[in-house]
Amino acid sequence: MEEKRTWFKPILREVLITLAIAIVIFILLQVTIQSSIVLYSSMEPNLHEGQRIIISKTAYWFGEPKRGDIIVFPNPNNPDEEYIKRIIGMPDERVEIIGGVVYIRQVNGNTLVLDESEYIEDPANDDYSGNTILENEYFVLGDNRNNSFDSRRGWTVPRDEIVGKAWLSIWPLSDWGWVANYSFP
Repeated sequence: MEEKRTWFKPILREVLITLAIAIVIFILLQVTIQSSIVLYSSMEPNLHEGQRIIISKTAYWFGEPKRGDIIVFPNPNNPDEEYIKRIIGMPDERVEIIGGVVYIRQVNGNTLVLDESEYIEDPANDDYSGNTILENEYFVLGDNRNNSFDSRRGWTVPRDEIVGKAWLSIWPLSDWGWVANYSFP
């Protein structure tokens, strides 16, 4: 009887170790990444409706969001739904759009003119002039400027509501690859 049990203990130990490793990996993945589906066409031509992307939930643990990052956050009108937009304005700045060109008015008096030619096909048709962005808040726009519900509607994204940064497109396979986050000054 003893001889039969000796082979069982190593197998049980291996199964328990494998199960423990699987649980740790599962928990780490749940804490660090998330899958998200692009719901609308507001990020065309860069992200398409129905496209599945992976979000890095750790991207801002050790650093701050940057202008040009594509972020995921709760829809301001429906927290059960997530929006995907690009950060354009930073805290203490003011965003203006004149003739389709985005101007960033900084607190020090400088004005940045964004060159968005790499990711915008159709600049905004309507001019816009916003208020100064509050501390720890971000002004976001969809890349499809003429078909996007974004910060031009009077809301900004609080830092603590950012779910994460768009990282990798995984579906459809034809769109597989890194999500294009652009750096600006």
